[in-house]
Amino acid sequence: MASLAPKTPGWLDWYENPSTPAFRLPPGAVDTHCHVFGPQAEFPFAPERKYTPCDGGKEDLFALRDHLGLSRNVIVQATCHGADNSAMVDAVRSSGGRARGIATVRPDIGESELLALDAAGVRGVRFNFVRRLVDTSPADDLLTIAKKVAPLGWHVVLYFESADLPELEGFFASLPVPLVVDHMGRPDVTRPVDGPQFTRFLRFVEDNDVWVKVSCPERLTVTGPPALHGALRGERHAYTDVVPFARRVVAEFPDRVLWGTDWPHPNLTDHMPDDGLLVDHIPHVAVTAEQRHKLLVANPMGLYWPGEDF
Repeated sequence: MASLAPKTPGWLDWYENPSTPAFRLPPGAVDTHCHVFGPQAEFPFAPERKYTPCDGGKEDLFALRDHLGLSRNVIVQATCHGADNSAMVDAVRSSGGRARGIATVRPDIGESELLALDAAGVRGVRFNFVRRLVDTSPADDLLTIAKKVAPLGWHVVLYFESADLPELEGFFASLPVPLVVDHMGRPDVTRPVDGPQFTRFLRFVEDNDVWVKVSCPERLTVTGPPALHGALRGERHAYTDVVPFARRVVAEFPDRVLWGTDWPHPNLTDHMPDDGLLVDHIPHVAVTAEQRHKLLVANPMGLYWPGEDF
């Protein structure tokens, strides 16, 4: 067996003892943004990766799902695995129908491979525009991919920085599939929630077939406080600077919002959050029972398990 690559220096491992959330999730709640890392010995990381993570396999993901009180997962292909979707597909297939997948594919992918991914439970592809994570791909290649997956009823998951939206939104609007935006388009939370940058993002959502994940406050926050060690400290009012942004998205687009943990939290450099406290963050951004049910159950079920009871 080939030797295992060491983790990227300074890599923060996921928190192994998450607290039990004080907020009780509604039955059928879905985590629509999580990943699997390897395990590296079974599913090697891509040679072209920008980072080498710790292991975070399907058993750990499903254990977290059950601990938090979630019912289902949407597993997004991690950039450390490139376009080799083996680890993600294996996790989806092992879920007993309780997971869907988001793949990374190349423009030369054939119909038979796409059909195999669809049969395995994949329902979309991810386009990553964050330059520190991936090399940029020509728009023509991404449009080719979008056209290939459109007949399957898939969507495109977009990961980008808010500052880059003005140069990207024309291309996004040209894609012939629904769009799902990760982490609210990574807004700069030091700017006003009613300022021009975030307002532009909201109008982009309004004018197109776009869903938004109100996820990753731990990645967006500047002032915190961080969601750490809930069982010990009871910090259940974390990331207060992100709350107005997420709350506004939920209020304006209650039928097109999604939520996810982002476990195992790749590329965090400041702190590693307690996933139980990330669940406790939800009532701060979805303030009514109706909003929470749509965010956590009705919306993700309609997008990823259409026609199934919840």
